[in-house]
Amino acid sequence: MSIHPKVRAVTERIVKRSQPSRTAYLARMQAAERKGPMRGHLSCSGAAHAYAGAGEDQDALATRHAGNLGVVTAYNDMLSAHQPFERYPEIVRAAAREAGGTAQVAGGVPAMCDGVTQGEAGMELSLFSRDVIAMAAGIALSHNTFDAAVFLGVCDKIVPGLVIAAQVFGHLPAVFLPAGPMTSGLANDEKSKVRQKFANGDVSREELMAAEMAAYHGPGTCTFYGTANTNQMLMEFMGLHLPGASFVTPNTGLRDALTHEGAKRALSLSALDDNYTPVCQILDEKAFVNGIIGLGATGGSTNLLIHLVAMARAGGIILDWEDFADLSEVTPLIARVYPNGLADVNHFHAAGGLGYMIGELLSSGLLHPDTQTVAGVGLENYTYEPKLADGKVTWRAGAGKSLNDKVLATVAEPFQATGGLTRLQGNLGTGVMKVSAVADEHRIVQAPARVFESQEAVKAAFKAKELTEDVVVVLRFQGPRANGMPELHSLTPILSILQGRGQKVAFVTDGRMSGASGKVPSAIHVTPEALDGGPMAKLKDGDLIRVDAVAGTLAFLGEGLEARRPATADLSGNMAGTGRELFAVMRGAVGGAGEGASIFGGFDGT
Repeated sequence: MSIHPKVRAVTERIVKRSQPSRTAYLARMQAAERKGPMRGHLSCSGAAHAYAGAGEDQDALATRHAGNLGVVTAYNDMLSAHQPFERYPEIVRAAAREAGGTAQVAGGVPAMCDGVTQGEAGMELSLFSRDVIAMAAGIALSHNTFDAAVFLGVCDKIVPGLVIAAQVFGHLPAVFLPAGPMTSGLANDEKSKVRQKFANGDVSREELMAAEMAAYHGPGTCTFYGTANTNQMLMEFMGLHLPGASFVTPNTGLRDALTHEGAKRALSLSALDDNYTPVCQILDEKAFVNGIIGLGATGGSTNLLIHLVAMARAGGIILDWEDFADLSEVTPLIARVYPNGLADVNHFHAAGGLGYMIGELLSSGLLHPDTQTVAGVGLENYTYEPKLADGKVTWRAGAGKSLNDKVLATVAEPFQATGGLTRLQGNLGTGVMKVSAVADEHRIVQAPARVFESQEAVKAAFKAKELTEDVVVVLRFQGPRANGMPELHSLTPILSILQGRGQKVAFVTDGRMSGASGKVPSAIHVTPEALDGGPMAKLKDGDLIRVDAVAGTLAFLGEGLEARRPATADLSGNMAGTGRELFAVMRGAVGGAGEGASIFGGFDGT
């Protein structure tokens, strides 16, 4: 099957746009490659420092003949998704020894949970944590004692931060090792209903807590299709996971076997072997286009419209939201996973999962088939399923069809003709919307604005019964420069209640919503942000706003907006407490959402 003309055209556009910065990046990687395995350049004293704590592996390290695998881990046991990583270093060391090599934990990176910090001050550190993770991983690998790396991370900012670091050290091979989702608990839609009842005062906090604990009940990733599980999808579509690795539950024989095999695979791809496959060869323009197609076809998290831009720039690849919009036009939605369906990721995996989706999209010409991956050349490798045989992992051809047509559809008969994301533009700026869970009748909202500058003010207006008519809730001064661009998911129950009452309701913000948000039309990531001269700063209560996901419009309907004096926000309360004072330099240095909301400059040659 030949590649779809629009997919080819967008890819060629990205290649042309990125040519100067990508060329410079690859030259840096080739220079690092020419130096050979870095341990060979260490002084004897430096090497002795690096090997002193290696125990039985000291001799193998000192000879410098065996490959040494660096482990970068986001382990902590406060996060259910990362708790399983506690066991991984021992599995990885055993695998490395079996392959004739060694492994060392190079360093740890922070991992915070957006679910814990929703509506709290800590959420204002969340987006910046991605770049902190990238820097921490960079420090871990900067000792130059490793021939390859494995990265242990799952959740929202962690995988993007690790990918940025992997690209900076793109001359090294790397395999990403996931932890897998927790087993299914209370259904996500039932949990959501209890949240709405609590927001409306119909159930007690004790009942709410019981529902939440029944939903989040064990180790592993949350089972809804939010940012964490979107990350896992991307790692398969982009070739950094072993095939079928994303959604195998933790602490099972197959999960451990995949971790063991992933470590061996990383060593086999080093420059000490004939199959040298560094990250810079895997994460090219085609890989990122495949990732964007996967994002649209699965109805994935809007957070990745920021993260993919930042991830790509670390490798000299310049993505634009126009690329996402154009690819979305030809990408059908063929997965229904909560919040755009009732199934969770375990049901999705059982129905055929990513292997089926990749096969279906490949056969329709919507994915580049010839990309380099950790499993070899060709994305077709990712249509195979891992199986456990005698304690070892093997791969067999997948079912090749959907085993549940309510969860997985075909390209010929999709759930929706175009992808789950759309770009909005107009005289209020540029934003994005996740439309995969938004019903057709809610995709166009034209209503008076209620303008707020804090989440607390929105909640107070709801409790005071002020939001009883059709409304576009505008929440501004939530961008990266203002307060770190927090997720505003704690407003979802309130907005859902308004919509459920029959009101026309939309949400407009320069902040973010959770990757699991969906039913209420939300124009998010609006740029320029209000603090940076964005037109949102000039809006007033009662202004007529049109949010149109069909035409791709975000507009103030009226006259004289340009002549208004912009509002100023009192952000003094966002500058300190819960660690926020440590991040002042990042608020001052961060770029706009359309450029990845990153503090890093120079990756793209600008």
